[in-house]
Amino acid sequence: MAELRTELDAFAGNVEQTFASKFDNMHVLLWLIKDTCWMLEWRVLGTAMIAPTIAGGVFLAVRARFERLFWINLAICFWISANSYWMLCEFFGHEDIKNWAGMPFAFGFAAVARYYLKPGTIRRE
Repeated sequence: MAELRTELDAFAGNVEQTFASKFDNMHVLLWLIKDTCWMLEWRVLGTAMIAPTIAGGVFLAVRARFERLFWINLAICFWISANSYWMLCEFFGHEDIKNWAGMPFAFGFAAVARYYLKPGTIRRE
């Protein structure tokens, strides 16, 4: 009986991990929808998709704030922000200022560099 309980506990843990993994990639689906709207020039839906896409990225970053993965999630937030700004510039005729998207892209590169160059976890304070 104890063996069965251990196997069931292990299975339950796997189910939770699988669910977490599916949710962890939800921002990718939102991002694909947003960028598809950008490509098709669907301005209203593309603009509306910015908030849930960024919110998904921010949620993942906040959830991982005490883990090393925080830096990758932060980079994703910067990348989505830069990408969204660029899209809005093109949608609304401000292509002359779309180069400002380089700032959040640069912050994203810095976050990825932090992830790879300084391994370890973040301390809780």
